[in-house]
Amino acid sequence: MTRDAPTPQRVSGVTPGRGRRWRRLRAGGVRPVTTLVAITVLAITVLAGALLGQLGLARMALAQDVIRLPDVANQTKAKSSFPKQKGGIFGRPPKIDRAQPLYLQTDRLVYDDKNNRVIAEGNVEVYYNNYILTADKVIYDQDSNKLTAEGNAQLKDPNGAVTRADRLEATDDFRDAFVQSLSMVTMDESRIAADKAIRKEGNITEFQNGKFTSCKNEPGQPPLWCIGASRIIHDQQAATITYQDAQFQLFGVPVFYLPYFQHPDPSVKRQTGFLVPSYSNSSTLGFSVEIPYYVALAPNYDFTFHPQIFTTRGVLWQGEFRHRLENGQYNISFAAIDDPLSPNAGVDSLLGDWRGSLQTKGQFSLGSWWKYGWDVTLESDEAFRRTFQLDSILQTDRVNVAYLQGLSERNYFALNLYQFGGLFLTDTDVANAFVLPVIDYNYIVGQPVLGGELSFTGHARVLTRSDGTDSNHALLEANWRRKMVDPIGQVFTPFLNVRGDVYNFSNAVDPNDGKTPIGDDTALFGTGAVGILYSYPWVLHTASASHIIEPTAQIVARPNYGDQRRLPDEDARSLVFDDTLLFDIDKFSGFDRFETGTRGNFGLQYTLQANSGLYARAVFGESLQLAGTNSFNSIEFQPSGVNLNGVAFNFNPKSGLQTDRSDYVAGLYVSPFAGLSMVAQGRFDQSDWSLQRQDTSITANYGPLLAQGAYTFTKFNSLSLDVPSSTVTPDFFDEQQEALGTLGLRLTDRWSVLGQMRYDIDARTRIQDVYQLKYQDECFALTASYIETFVENAALDIKPDRTLFLRLEFKNLGQYGYHTDYLNHYLGDTNQGTIPR
Repeated sequence: MTRDAPTPQRVSGVTPGRGRRWRRLRAGGVRPVTTLVAITVLAITVLAGALLGQLGLARMALAQDVIRLPDVANQTKAKSSFPKQKGGIFGRPPKIDRAQPLYLQTDRLVYDDKNNRVIAEGNVEVYYNNYILTADKVIYDQDSNKLTAEGNAQLKDPNGAVTRADRLEATDDFRDAFVQSLSMVTMDESRIAADKAIRKEGNITEFQNGKFTSCKNEPGQPPLWCIGASRIIHDQQAATITYQDAQFQLFGVPVFYLPYFQHPDPSVKRQTGFLVPSYSNSSTLGFSVEIPYYVALAPNYDFTFHPQIFTTRGVLWQGEFRHRLENGQYNISFAAIDDPLSPNAGVDSLLGDWRGSLQTKGQFSLGSWWKYGWDVTLESDEAFRRTFQLDSILQTDRVNVAYLQGLSERNYFALNLYQFGGLFLTDTDVANAFVLPVIDYNYIVGQPVLGGELSFTGHARVLTRSDGTDSNHALLEANWRRKMVDPIGQVFTPFLNVRGDVYNFSNAVDPNDGKTPIGDDTALFGTGAVGILYSYPWVLHTASASHIIEPTAQIVARPNYGDQRRLPDEDARSLVFDDTLLFDIDKFSGFDRFETGTRGNFGLQYTLQANSGLYARAVFGESLQLAGTNSFNSIEFQPSGVNLNGVAFNFNPKSGLQTDRSDYVAGLYVSPFAGLSMVAQGRFDQSDWSLQRQDTSITANYGPLLAQGAYTFTKFNSLSLDVPSSTVTPDFFDEQQEALGTLGLRLTDRWSVLGQMRYDIDARTRIQDVYQLKYQDECFALTASYIETFVENAALDIKPDRTLFLRLEFKNLGQYGYHTDYLNHYLGDTNQGTIPR
């Protein structure tokens, strides 16, 4: 049973494309080709093409050779090791141009006038529309309308498939045919053999004692696997393939037998019927089986009903409806279960003993510039989708979104509607919020203004909570900049920024103590910035490399002070100061916070490009608060809200920008040669050069070896229980260190191993281990993976777990997987309000 994506419904027909122009093949020493011989070879071409196209085998492409990291998120839906290609194993049906000439070469051409036959004998070669037919003899009987090709008959089609037969006959105006001792090698090296192939009524093709395999084998040795049947019948009109007395063989030994079965041929992309069931075993849910049933409702929409039966929890009813239209597509899926065990787990379902969810996604185009869509999940309780592996077990928030976007050469508009909800079992209503809507607009003036670029940015947001602070924020910003280069290569980029904000909030509390209610308020802010970015690149060329040294300085002047303590911060909490942020005019991550005072940013960049292929870039710099109030100083903001230890921060109080002299930031980007790269970013205390933050990653892919390493370190963790309650303590730190390592090795051209470990250095414990062994040849792939996870979180009901997963895949037949304590949901796709850009 197949289940491809539904076909979009078209309003009008499709104009056929132009046929491929075939090159003429010429041969010398040949008599003029008559119309009779042309008809003969055309019949062979049509017959062979029909036989090749009726076998009904799945499409595929060449096997991949690279080692890939294990996809823990989708072990049950892993990508095929033998990806499909357009046209299937036989390729696209060639277009026949009847106006093209036919070329015949033979040792002898005889006209038998008495028997009304035409006979070509000895090294017969026929070229027509890129088909090549060779045989010892080709006979055409005009009275019985019968064609016979015999003696080493071989036909090669334009896609590269080769068919061999001892004898080929076609009768009844070439509608019916008989092929004896058929042997075929398709364009993807699959092999088909049969004692006989008979085509009847121009519609039904029957293979007797047929065998199919995608494996190569040595002469006299059986292939790794093959399928054999006493009769294989393909009904083109009914679009079905029927097998009688079928066997699946491994190394020539029958291991599976079915007296009769039937399935649609590959030309049928979508047909109602059962899909392949799946099996699993979980320590919390018990053994389960999922039985999908697919309903092809129309060419452009379908429905899949796939209930999953658990031995300990009952039946999880699931279904998915998909609809593709001319300008987009959407889907709706549901899941529900009568789960009497849910109250024992501390779950309070809105549906009583029933638990469930409804999910829908869609995206549509409104033209070349505009699109809209949504990603929405509704659920009965916080833990349902996590418990039944419909979402990642580490997902802590639900983000639903609907959006409208417009993008042109100089304009960008986005209107987004958000709903946020917490998925912790201990979450309160404070975690629930609605943004209805948030609007962003950017416009770049088409003509230069004062020789530079003028752009405008608009932002508006309305945020409400079930319990907590409601806030509204609107702003309009204008930016101008101009780049100028003087005769000696100095680069000057003056810039100007003007911004106006309107804040409104209600149901707020005093930020000084996080408890005392304060009245509703509206605040108006107007601010701006003016400055210049200066750089002077020095270029040195040597015989082996090019060197660029570029000192850079930036001065940004703003109003000295702006009290932001009483303003809510919803979008500017994610503050990570590194070398990529050094020369940003405003280093906050969102609109709810802005810098004040005069700041100077200084840095030095060195770039090396060697003739050998070596590339390296190093960046070092510092930011200085020259005048006015430092907005990043911990005294200027106070804790608001509550987390695990009773303290939360509007942004990182140890960002490296909290002092008038910032921490030093450095970045190193190195690629000695293709296949090896390293990225290292660090932040160092400006007084004693102690390390405050580091992110390093190395990737090597050379020959049979794949290695990846990552290390991260920070001296501040806003969620740690060890953080003191006072945010002004100058020396509070809670170090976090974590490492991730991956090593893969291709042992032979068929065997490979891979290991991966994620380690928490501070806690001195492993987070996750992955071990994988893989075998793959041209027709078969076997992957064995062992995954152990050590994460434990009572609020999310996450416990340590182990996974053993085994996946088998047969080229052109599909894959089968069985696994215990499965973690396909461990890092799976989540509904996090991701909007396609």
